[in-house]
Amino acid sequence: MKCPYCGFIEDKVIDSRPTDEASAIRRRRECSKCTRRFTTYEKVESLPLMVIKKDKTRQPFDRERLLNGLLRACEKRPVSINDLEKLVTDIESQICNSLQREVTTQEIGELVMTRLKEMDEVAYVRFASVYRQFKDINTFMDELRKLLNEK
Repeated sequence: MKCPYCGFIEDKVIDSRPTDEASAIRRRRECSKCTRRFTTYEKVESLPLMVIKKDKTRQPFDRERLLNGLLRACEKRPVSINDLEKLVTDIESQICNSLQREVTTQEIGELVMTRLKEMDEVAYVRFASVYRQFKDINTFMDELRKLLNEK
């Protein structure tokens, strides 16, 4: 590791410990030349999860974008932000654990709808109306009938 003060490449590790979230290792180092101390962080390198959109373009998975969509669907509904953040984290973990590096918006949408249906049916219908691009009232009614038949 290059010393940030003198640029020398050799150092020794004085202390190592996990960060509070246990997502990285904090290392306290001392330069072998100038003896000044500095801190480095070591974490696992992860490959970005790519989303294949309907028009076949690709973009990195953005959990904030998914959370914002869920917030709109759950507006004025009794669903806490913590529940939505957990939902997004669970979906992101499920996709990453599948070892796929690319996932379609359809796959993400279906995962969201399955979980959202259990949380709040009104939010589910709101999300479905945007996700499935309901063209008219009949499409909307069909989705409501499916929901009622499942009960």
